[in-house]
Amino acid sequence: MRAEQKTQQLQEVVEQLLRLVGEDPSRDGLMKTPERVAKMFNFLTKGYTQDIDEILNGALFPIKYDEMVIVKDIDFFSLCEHHLVPFFGKCHIAYLPDKKVIGLSKLPRIVEVFSRRLQVQERLTQQIAETLQEKIKPQGVAVVMEAQHLCMMMRGVEKQNATAITSAMLGGFRTRRETREEFLQLIKRSPVQKGASFWRHDDESFT
Repeated sequence: MRAEQKTQQLQEVVEQLLRLVGEDPSRDGLMKTPERVAKMFNFLTKGYTQDIDEILNGALFPIKYDEMVIVKDIDFFSLCEHHLVPFFGKCHIAYLPDKKVIGLSKLPRIVEVFSRRLQVQERLTQQIAETLQEKIKPQGVAVVMEAQHLCMMMRGVEKQNATAITSAMLGGFRTRRETREEFLQLIKRSPVQKGASFWRHDDESFT
């Protein structure tokens, strides 16, 4: 589907939605709302049309360095696939190089690709980690994400101070406790609350 056709169909859907909730799409304040919302959704879901290899653009560099590389406090915004409302927060990434490193700016770009889709935080965390493992082939990858979800802040249980924390540990970060603990210690000064518990997707808890 062409971009123009997609945008037009989105506008029609938004106009119908406005009518269904009891509004008049032709009134002054709403006349351009369908166009604005269509453009917004195109932006918030642009990750579906982005290619990881194009994003990386060959930014892998040979180097003799096998210590941990961390980029922390990466801001991200995504849309909950269950209610289409935002969740947002910080992403912390680490990897253990194996004869090559990636340009640092590529890590936030990878986060951006997968967060600009309809998501759940657990899958988003795993996708980032698995992509880095596949593309860089390091000795290990660690990803921790912390987020606030408007789907449980402005509706449902309406808990304003709840933070969801997810993690994915691959390679050396999964098999070596001391490596994992070093990573968690180094990101400790982030907004993650002191004493917060982190967990892997196999539900094995660690702090």
